[in-house]
Order: sequence, then C-alpha cells, then structure tokens
Amino acid sequence: MIRVLLADDQSLVRAGFKALIDAQPDIAVVGEAADGEEAVRMVRALRPEVVLMDIRMPALDGLAATRRITGEPGLDAVKVVMLTTFELDEYVFEAIRSGASGFLVKDTEPDELLRAVRAVVGGDALLSPGVTRRLIAEFAARSKEPAAADALAGLTEREREVMALVGIGLSNEEIARRLVVSPLTAKTHVSRTMVKLGARDRAQLVVLAYESGLVRPGWLG
Repeated sequence: MIRVLLADDQSLVRAGFKALIDAQPDIAVVGEAADGEEAVRMVRALRPEVVLMDIRMPALDGLAATRRITGEPGLDAVKVVMLTTFELDEYVFEAIRSGASGFLVKDTEPDELLRAVRAVVGGDALLSPGVTRRLIAEFAARSKEPAAADALAGLTEREREVMALVGIGLSNEEIARRLVVSPLTAKTHVSRTMVKLGARDRAQLVVLAYESGLVRPGWLG
C-alpha cells in the first residue's frame, strides 16, 4: 500500500484528491495538512511514501516545507511531488533542486496523477509526462551557471551518456530504445549513476546534469 499525505490549503482540492486516491486498491491517504508547518509535522509522524505538496500555502510554503523534509536524514525515503496551478510555475525548478521528486499541475487527468504517484515511489518519474521536456528547457535556462564537471569524474562514459538522456527528459524505456539496450539495463545505469553522485532521485539527476554542464538548455531530443 502506497501511503500518501496531502498538503494543500484548499479543502476542496484535498477532498478531490482524497476521493480519487482512496478509491484505488494500492494507494491510501494517511493524512491531510493545510499548511507547510503542519505538513512537516505530519510527515515526521506518519512517514508516508509520497507527499502531494502545494507550492503556495500559509505559515510555511511548500518550497520551504520540502527543503525541511528532504533535508532531514530520517525522512530520506519520503518522495515529495509539488502541486501547482500552472505548468510553468516559477518555483518548480527550484523545488526540484530543493529535493522534490517532481511536480504535477492540479488539473492533471486523474489517471495521470495516479500513475505519477505509483511511478515516483519506484523512482521512475520526474514530472507531468505531457510537459516534461518543455518545463526542463524553460527552467534549465534559468538555472545557475554550470559548475566544474569534476563532480562527474567518477562516472563511466556510458553513465554520462545515460545521465544526459535523463537530463533531457527521457524515460528508462526511451533511454533503452536510444541506446539499444533493455529497459532493465537502462534502469540499472540510472540507478548506479544516482548512487555515485548521491542523487536522491532522478529529478535531482536532471538538476545535476544541467548544473555540471553535461546538458545545456535547448538540448532536447
């Protein structure tokens, strides 16, 4: 059972998500928070697998709450997915850099939301599928200047290649087709790269790909 915490200051939004999620046999809402402070407290108490976190909330916004959750060693297994009203919310890229595992727009299709919750638990999700590449391009252009590539020194050539493909928004299946390998092999390369770089998930791998200069804005393929 995938345990989900809802964090949104709008009770109607929470009620809609709860009804959808609780109707599934493998996902359940274990708590609801109306602001960021409450969300952090409930995550510490309940240890959900996934937090659906609104970016804009009173008391403590979703971005600050995400930093607290992802920065706490005991909560490293918790995946935070940001909720936003707009596909290109100005805080999305910063949220991912802060440790969020991805984002969803609030009016996303129900099936897509459920698919995202299941996928992020398996470490195989980044952003809403329909806007992944566009969002990466938009916010990578605003990211800080590339740092020295020394951080990637421990990667093999194939791992660098895989990291670059993750960086432009490709899924494991798409990477497998591009490299003519099995999806399991692609997933193994992604996992090893994350371990070597200390990346929390593939969302952070994308950020590292841009910040190291391995991938540049506009390299979409």
